[in-house]
Amino acid sequence: MAVQHRWSDAAACEAIARYGDQGVNEDLALRTYSARLLGADPELVLHGGGNTSVKTTVHGLLGEPIRVLCVKGSGWDLGTIEPPGHPAVRLEPLQALRVLDALSDEAMVAAQRQNLIDPAAPNPSVEALLHAFLPHSFVDHTHSIALLALADQPDAAEVCREVYGERVALVPYVMPGFALAKAAALAYEAAAAGGTEPEGMVLLQHGLFSFGATAEQSYDRMIDLVRRAEERLARGERSLHAVAVPERPAPSAAVLPMLRGALGRAAVAAGVRPHWILALRDTPLARAISDDARLPDWAGRGVATPDHVIRTKARPLVLPPLPTGGDGHALAAWGRSLEQALEAYATDYRAYFQRQNAAAGGVKKALDPLPRVAVIPGLGLVGIGKSAAEAATVADIAEAWAQTLLAAEAIGRFAPVNEADTFAMEYWSLEQAKLGKAAEKPLARQVVLVTGAAGAIGAATARAFAAAGAEVAVLDLHQDAAEAVAASCGKRALGTACDVTDPAAVQAAIAAVTAHFGGLDIVVSNAGAAWTGPMATLADDDLRASFELNFFAHQSVAQAALAVFRAQGLGGQLLFNVSKQALNPGPNFGAYGISKAALLALVRQYALEEGEAGVRVNAINADRIRSGLLDDTMIKERSAARGLSEELYMAGNLLGAEVRASDVADAFVALARMERTTGAVLTVDGGNVAAMVR
Repeated sequence: MAVQHRWSDAAACEAIARYGDQGVNEDLALRTYSARLLGADPELVLHGGGNTSVKTTVHGLLGEPIRVLCVKGSGWDLGTIEPPGHPAVRLEPLQALRVLDALSDEAMVAAQRQNLIDPAAPNPSVEALLHAFLPHSFVDHTHSIALLALADQPDAAEVCREVYGERVALVPYVMPGFALAKAAALAYEAAAAGGTEPEGMVLLQHGLFSFGATAEQSYDRMIDLVRRAEERLARGERSLHAVAVPERPAPSAAVLPMLRGALGRAAVAAGVRPHWILALRDTPLARAISDDARLPDWAGRGVATPDHVIRTKARPLVLPPLPTGGDGHALAAWGRSLEQALEAYATDYRAYFQRQNAAAGGVKKALDPLPRVAVIPGLGLVGIGKSAAEAATVADIAEAWAQTLLAAEAIGRFAPVNEADTFAMEYWSLEQAKLGKAAEKPLARQVVLVTGAAGAIGAATARAFAAAGAEVAVLDLHQDAAEAVAASCGKRALGTACDVTDPAAVQAAIAAVTAHFGGLDIVVSNAGAAWTGPMATLADDDLRASFELNFFAHQSVAQAALAVFRAQGLGGQLLFNVSKQALNPGPNFGAYGISKAALLALVRQYALEEGEAGVRVNAINADRIRSGLLDDTMIKERSAARGLSEELYMAGNLLGAEVRASDVADAFVALARMERTTGAVLTVDGGNVAAMVR
């Protein structure tokens, strides 16, 4: 996919006006505008990569002019950056540092922070000095996929000179920081001294810089330089060497839980949390890599640009080709091969660490030895992360690696930075800081499925689990309603339609959840409805319908979930909305209460049978919650029949307080966190003696 030229004079003027209303000068407004253009194109920048700057003037407290470098700050993404994302640093003190022969990373960061105009601003980019040492007003830096395919060649300097002539300065690979800043400045000045001022700069095996007197000029140069790289790649010849994979390989819904479970067991052995989220990419690009016989060789070459190593590690886990979909014995054998491949990966990673750490003086602390990318012939690329967002980021970078590698191989040989340089970046403290060290929420890495999720209790429960850090999938009879609840639970939440009384639909929905997140950990089986009327005159169809939804649907959901739990081997949880009618039946609610009583028996049976597998099974006994079962009309009728106000009717419990859907949701989350509890019924009704469990 070719890079797009997105500059618009009208949009640039609009940015100047909009940011000007916020007190931002024209230079920084245009810097923000063009930075966002670069960040919007995945051919140039991915997930926090790249950096941009502008040299401009601000005024101090006494009105004095101060020359500053506004450079991308830590934690900001170019695609969504705002003016505060380019913190202003006094320019002259940064430029004065160039006379030094060496400067430690810690001293460099301290010098940049000491010269911030706003002491509360984020840390400036680790490449701030490189931007400061160049003379141009606007400087752009990307990790263009097309450029990297040229720059990751054994003869990259010759290839780039062939493509660009004297339009760019060339800088051999140097670790980012002070040394790279000086090397880049010297390379630029040497090229300019030759009579042709460079429009950009190629950092071999790293990325591309462009610069100019204006934001538009620097942006135009970046796009043109990338297009030249694309034109050169278009003349390459790509050949595919397909490996033998079955026409109908095992489906992702069967494969991913096996991978997730194997990762969990390896994580426990390594002393880290067992649950991981997976993001599958089965695009033609992903399959072109995964299904090629040269994959084992390619996988050992390294990352497209060193910046990626902190997210993907130096190489992916390569797994055996998938067996045919319906062959259970073959799939079990594949699972054993998976375990062996993962063990070998961890062993190789530990050896890599020991080898390179010894060369670095033995001062580094090993990271976990688990892969962050898996490649499965017959399926594609899998990103592995602590959250759905992180897994998706890793998958995006893995696809960029695949695209870079295939393009590089089409014109020569993919040859990125060597192992020592990769290790230096992976264990560079300034690079590790990009990932953040925030404490994980209590249910982070857990995948939660909620049925009946568009109802009051279901929606509140889905949001409560999302707030506790879980990845959430919501099922409801109506697709629009499911998607609306999912949207309120975060960008990566999944909403899908499902009639839970149809076992085939339940199987398909849970397969979709598994394919989306890689597995499943907690099920809140919440869907239900009440059929009313005295038992003596109740129609058989009503009783059967009640059992279909309030009992058999829960059984279908539990069976499908347990199949995933077993494939993972990580335990799991089944949580059921039982209702007080199972313990304290009311007149004319027999169809509902009897089916719920059967559900309560089901809860106890599952707790009895699944404890050995580490599956916990618990239930909520809730009463008098404003919901689809107890709507405004029913509340009005019941309160009038009892001669009470609606408020007093809803607060008719020992605590004298209305119980809300959010209270039930909090109870479900509490049960999910009670690691040594199974077979329990937790009452959420404000106090009802007749419904107390005894």
